Amino acid sequence: MALLSSIVNYRFFFLSLYDLDALIKIAMGAIGVYDSGVGGLSVWKELLKELPSEEYLYVSDAGYCPYGPKSKEEIVKRAIAVTEFMIANGAEIIVVACNTATAAAIEYLRGHYSIPFVGMEPAVKPAAINTRTGAIGVLATKGTFKGELYLRTLHKFASNAKVIEQVGEGLVELVEAGNVDSEEAREVVGKYVAPMLEANADHIVLGCTHYPFLEKLIREAAGDGVEIVNPAPAVARRVVQVLEGKRKGMVLQEKPAEARFITTGCNMEVMEKMVREIAGAAATGFVFEKKNIL
Repeated sequence: MALLSSIVNYRFFFLSLYDLDALIKIAMGAIGVYDSGVGGLSVWKELLKELPSEEYLYVSDAGYCPYGPKSKEEIVKRAIAVTEFMIANGAEIIVVACNTATAAAIEYLRGHYSIPFVGMEPAVKPAAINTRTGAIGVLATKGTFKGELYLRTLHKFASNAKVIEQVGEGLVELVEAGNVDSEEAREVVGKYVAPMLEANADHIVLGCTHYPFLEKLIREAAGDGVEIVNPAPAVARRVVQVLEGKRKGMVLQEKPAEARFITTGCNMEVMEKMVREIAGAAATGFVFEKKNIL
């Protein structure tokens, strides 16, 4: 028994000297990122800029997409299933990279699991603070507009602004199909942006993580005088803050990111294409899988 203990201690000492990064990695886990589809990749893109050496676990719940029209109960049920899967696969933090899922489920998740969750904050505050015309537009799903978080944010920060709310029906499906630069997409985006411009909005808040992939078309439709507000960079910075507090200064050595991308639906081709466009050569070692998460 003493000999076995000595061997274990020696191996740990050897690892601590020659493979400190491996020990740190054991102490840390993956950053879980979860969305109803590929929209959450707009958040993962910003995370990769802030934390380029991390391990990522991304779940695209495309088998149940879109979330927008679904009931709160349905969305919470999916959030539980994905959370259980991510924790079982080593996630130490979960980013709910979906505005609709954040609105419906994040309070439940925080109340029932011990790991930290970071959700999508409605970016109404910066738009309301910085508007010059007193009018801002918000492009989001029905689920987001009905969420308590959005309503509280609206009341707290935008009570003195005119807010033009526009449900982006069909936009999620366009992004999921990889159809982000077509005449069809341009026409639909233009239809949704027009009422905001008519109301003199000078900021448009992207209230769904799918919408940054349509930002080029939104900018074209809105023109130069309108600011497009994408909350993803702020969410990525919040993840950095949470991890720094949780890890108490421990960081991985510089190395390429590791990532595993899972879909529950039929969007693998689109997801892989978008990941490779975001990560470039770094995507070579990434893993792509289809799974049924129940």
